[in-house]
Amino acid sequence: MILPGDAPESIAAAAGCIRAGGLLGLPTETVYGLAADADNDAAVAQIFVAKGRPPDHPLIVHVASSEAVAHYAIDVPDFATQLMAAFWPGPLTLILPRRPGVATAAAGGNPTIGLRCPAHPVAQKLLNWGQIPINPTFDSETSKQLESDPNYFWGLAAPSANQFGRVSPTTAAHVQGEFGDDLLVLDGGPCTVGIESTIIDCTRGAPVLLRPGAVTPAQIQASCGIRVLLNKELLAQTIKGPKASGTLESHYAPRARVRLLDAPALQVELNKLQDQNEGDSTSPLVAVWSRTALAVPAAQVIHQTMPSDAAAVAQQLFATLRAFDVRGVSQIWVETPPATPQWDGVRDRLQRAAH
Repeated sequence: MILPGDAPESIAAAAGCIRAGGLLGLPTETVYGLAADADNDAAVAQIFVAKGRPPDHPLIVHVASSEAVAHYAIDVPDFATQLMAAFWPGPLTLILPRRPGVATAAAGGNPTIGLRCPAHPVAQKLLNWGQIPINPTFDSETSKQLESDPNYFWGLAAPSANQFGRVSPTTAAHVQGEFGDDLLVLDGGPCTVGIESTIIDCTRGAPVLLRPGAVTPAQIQASCGIRVLLNKELLAQTIKGPKASGTLESHYAPRARVRLLDAPALQVELNKLQDQNEGDSTSPLVAVWSRTALAVPAAQVIHQTMPSDAAAVAQQLFATLRAFDVRGVSQIWVETPPATPQWDGVRDRLQRAAH
């Protein structure tokens, strides 16, 4: 069931669903999430089952503000606090040392936890509806009393609302298509960012990029004054970091096979396709998404022009892959994104989709 996210009665219904231990389709500025009370391990376990997600693959916990961080994390480094001040609310997830005994299922049993404060107004309304309305010290008597009150929740575990490894949803209809009419979904309109958050590991003494997104390493460094390390550089030194969402080699995949090709290679493949399928209308459909103008054979090819702006491509990416799947194409050929920092998030998602 899809409810308008801007209606107070919808937020109340969603809060009731969360408090009762249920699952919810939640809009954020990045993608739609499949949400549950992060402190209810039984509710969080339903997320793993519904998505077909391995239970040791951690989820990101969404909070209303940095005030909730002390509930979930300990030993928060100063640079992480600076990043919260600079980018929250927004598309940035921070991996922090987890407070023992808190959100065990959401963290996949790992000693770290990923926290994010989403900027979407619907997500903010729900989180603030349920948020404990003070900034408590975790061990205070007041905090303990509030934690036992069923009217409140600290945060929402909310991975992308799709089957594990598949294309992330960026509309309420996408979520309903994944999980059916029985799931309550708050409709917040199409996601404005369109790809998942940047993930920064804050547990290794310096910011480490685990997943690129809309917030770039240059922005991170400018905000905290520390150079961002790349996880692949540390892995080459056998320095392993924590597990995090969306970092498997194969991810974000549509049903059709995805191929990444530069513009000249795309044209060569299109010419071959035209020669092979001359006069054959039964050949499988191929979709092409390119920035470069190409000579596209009319038969058996669906061509869509890709925007030249990285942010616009990110916003359209998952919806475009889903739309090609709906058209029944067998392959999706995508022009390789430019090798510049602005395109890192898009390039990362496409490489994983094509793996």
